Amino acid sequence: MFFAVIGLISSLIGLPFEIYDTFWIEEKFGFNKTTPKLFVMDKLKGLVLAVVIGGGIIALLTFLFGLLGNMFWLAAWGVVAVFSIFFAMFYTNLLLPIFNKLTPLESGELRASIEKYAAKVNFPLTNILVMDGSKRSTKANAFFSGLGSKKNIVLYDNLINDMNTEEITAVLAHEVGHYKKKHVLQSMVISVVQMGIIFFVFGWLASNPLMAEVLGAKQNSFHLSLITFSLLFSPISIITGLLMNLFSRKNEYEADNYARETYAAIPLITSLKKLSVNHLSNLQPHPAFVFFNYSHPTLLQRMRNLTA
Repeated sequence: MFFAVIGLISSLIGLPFEIYDTFWIEEKFGFNKTTPKLFVMDKLKGLVLAVVIGGGIIALLTFLFGLLGNMFWLAAWGVVAVFSIFFAMFYTNLLLPIFNKLTPLESGELRASIEKYAAKVNFPLTNILVMDGSKRSTKANAFFSGLGSKKNIVLYDNLINDMNTEEITAVLAHEVGHYKKKHVLQSMVISVVQMGIIFFVFGWLASNPLMAEVLGAKQNSFHLSLITFSLLFSPISIITGLLMNLFSRKNEYEADNYARETYAAIPLITSLKKLSVNHLSNLQPHPAFVFFNYSHPTLLQRMRNLTA
């Protein structure tokens, strides 16, 4: 209940900004397709998931903290790691259908091209799905999900409308490149290790009475210690975020190179151009801003790399 109240207050404070962002800024530049009814339904569904999943995890962590004391961090690490891996494996099957409609891609030129490429590079393709992303935004995307031998490719419906068969296949070749170069596995391992370090430091600090005294409490508690720790960890997260952005940009170059070597560079370049136009991307952001904030190289950087 403690964290539920904090979460509710935080959501209420942020709600006007979300409404302004969706129905004013996104609308102004022609991106928004979300209706007020859909916006409300999304918020309600998100609230239910937060209560059921987030509340369940926090309740379990609170219980483990009271039960295990100093060894809490090890059990908490295991619990959160298992949940993270589980949702990475079944995101498309369990969570995504709550918000979006997924339908199998119809037989035709596009499906044949994707299946031909997947067979060529020995990519374990299970399903090719089309998502109704256009009901919320004009911005297009594509991704694959799942771990292990089963992979689902998800295409936004507006991506299919905006690009030709070669361009879509090139985009998917880039995504397959992430899988083949083990970027997904590497990111998962880094994330799990990072969680372990965070829980270890938190477990070590949580027993210190100062963690609660910082917020004006006379007695130490799991709840106040967690809030204090999150405040203390914020500056560190800026550094870890910077390192993850460097790692991500390197991976994007490698995935582009894989798509160029196994498919073609030109359709990938034209697809990136269309995505940049579609998203009204800044074509020449300041290099310092890119270094600190971008998880992907800029369009011009990727084009130079693909034509080198």
